[in-house]
Amino acid sequence: MDSLRQQLDSYRYLVLAEGHFGPETSKTANSAIRYLPDRVLGVVDARHAGKTVADVLGFGGGIPVVASVDEGLRLGPTALLIGIAPQGGRLPHEWRPVLHTAIGAGLHLVSGLHFHLGDDGDLASTAAAHGVRIHDLRRPPAGLPVSAGRARAVEALSVLTVGTDCNIGKMTAALQMRDALRRRGSRVGFAATGQTGILIEGWGIAVDAVVADFIGGAAETLVLQAAEGNEIVLVEGQGSIVHPGYSGVTLGLLHGSMPDAMILCHAPGRRCPYGGGGVNSWMPLPSVPETIRLYESLIAPLRPSSVIAISLNTWDLTDEEARAAIARTEAETGLPVTDPVRYDPGVLVDAILAARDEKLEERAVTGTRR
Repeated sequence: MDSLRQQLDSYRYLVLAEGHFGPETSKTANSAIRYLPDRVLGVVDARHAGKTVADVLGFGGGIPVVASVDEGLRLGPTALLIGIAPQGGRLPHEWRPVLHTAIGAGLHLVSGLHFHLGDDGDLASTAAAHGVRIHDLRRPPAGLPVSAGRARAVEALSVLTVGTDCNIGKMTAALQMRDALRRRGSRVGFAATGQTGILIEGWGIAVDAVVADFIGGAAETLVLQAAEGNEIVLVEGQGSIVHPGYSGVTLGLLHGSMPDAMILCHAPGRRCPYGGGGVNSWMPLPSVPETIRLYESLIAPLRPSSVIAISLNTWDLTDEEARAAIARTEAETGLPVTDPVRYDPGVLVDAILAARDEKLEERAVTGTRR
């Protein structure tokens, strides 16, 4: 773990997002820009060349968007980061020459694709010839166990971000809460369960790349590790329990991590499950209250756990619309609600700290764990 973290921490990135750079289409690039701003030197996307990332995303400041890797090399990067996470995780064929250019320039490769660059003979041999490292962040470790409920026994309060849909801000919400909790003096561990979280945190397991029988065991392993020396563990959620493509990963993560509590993430403007080309437009998303009931009922046979607050993703709404969505969701659920990126995440943090105190009190009174 330390070796990966040290290597990633040393890199200065040129981010490849050719043809995909945008608020919803370049998740890895966007998160690197938000959480590793001092280490992102530029983004490659010819469509937006000459703009800044703030022009495209609405945040990120003056980081330039360039037309090619050759142009980006002038910025002095040491690694090329694959900045998209397309459905299926395949390497776009037209990117192969781009990767060879980067390797030839001595850039290390960091990828979160399901397609492992290091397993490609052509790319691997070229990288070896140039002394370049390839980091496949989605490659799971060997020897993962089948989950056995051990995560429920950790002394730290464990909180899992769950969603009404995929690609809705579960990782971002967890990181915003992590930073806010640390500012209040809490000892917080972040369990990264996806490639972008691993990039930011420097360790973790991409649970969607794990053989199904061991997804729960991967989640359990992450919680146990993140709990060491910490009083709160925030587990990065994946997918959605109602998503036609990703619900299996969501359920394995829920049952393996055995959270004390959950934060539900929701985009008020989303009407059907996320998917390229509107492939899931046939299915309306359940309401927020119904989704809460689904998650709580699915974890109930294993342990008591409830949704304690709601994180909204309002990037596509005006300020007036966002505040109205927050008020409406509060009225529907009776829970604290905010957009932790757009506004102060304090109400979410308050809910977590209250749950932590309740767990400590229960242990003091009963001497047992739920």
